[in-house]
Amino acid sequence: MLLLVVSAASCATASVNKVLADPSRYRDKDVTVTGEVSDSFSVMSRGVYRIKDDSGQLWVVSDKGVPRNGARVEVKGKIREGYNFSGFGSKLPAGLGDGLVLVESSHKAR
Repeated sequence: MLLLVVSAASCATASVNKVLADPSRYRDKDVTVTGEVSDSFSVMSRGVYRIKDDSGQLWVVSDKGVPRNGARVEVKGKIREGYNFSGFGSKLPAGLGDGLVLVESSHKAR
């Protein structure tokens, strides 16, 4: 029972704005963000998508497939700065240049 409580507490829920305003606080830590998918790009089960909530937008990197545009999702993963996108090829969506992303461990429809 205690293990369940500790593991649930280790994954912080945050708004996109909180993550963007203080990325060092969330860097390399498990975080959950909920919002709507506004852009998604994928090739062979790998891809990126942008999640937005009322406070802002954040890019998500996935190797589990990406949700469709307009889907409302809850995303769990780790915040990374300076993410290396070389494995995705040379044609990346605008806005990925800053390298602040949520590397997805899971997502589910909300």
